[in-house]
Amino acid sequence: MSETPTEPDLSYIASVTRVRAAAGVVLRDKAGRVLAVHPTYKDVWEIPGGMVEADESPAAACAREIREELGLSMPTGALLCVDWVPPNPPWDGGLMFVFDGGVLTPDQIATMRLRPDELDRFDFVEPERLGDVLIPRLARRVAAAVAAIGRGGVYLENGTAPSTR
Repeated sequence: MSETPTEPDLSYIASVTRVRAAAGVVLRDKAGRVLAVHPTYKDVWEIPGGMVEADESPAAACAREIREELGLSMPTGALLCVDWVPPNPPWDGGLMFVFDGGVLTPDQIATMRLRPDELDRFDFVEPERLGDVLIPRLARRVAAAVAAIGRGGVYLENGTAPSTR
């Protein structure tokens, strides 16, 4: 059976839900602590990452953000989780991708250079203390991502596995 080209239904395409997307990375030190960064433009801690730009894949966005924010050039590792975040006006719903950046060497940590217009400090946080540092939804997401290391990615909704809600 051959495919016959058809004109796309532009009104249907315009009606399809669109979501924002962001990508972050779990980077660890040799002690297994997770890298948390503090943005200059808000008073919360996060993991390195950011919004996916037009025509960019989540993995490419993650690698770009690591370069821009930390000054490190490294490949994005395995996908640890995808988290559906429901709409919270003015924000639309979103898909948040978290990748495994692996364990940073002492040399990589020493050469990290924070982009001063984006980040003003970083710290390594024990996984059990993520809830003390990150906002609750992000703490749940990162904890699930850490638990998925070496096991395969997980799907979350608002930071929680649907079967456990």
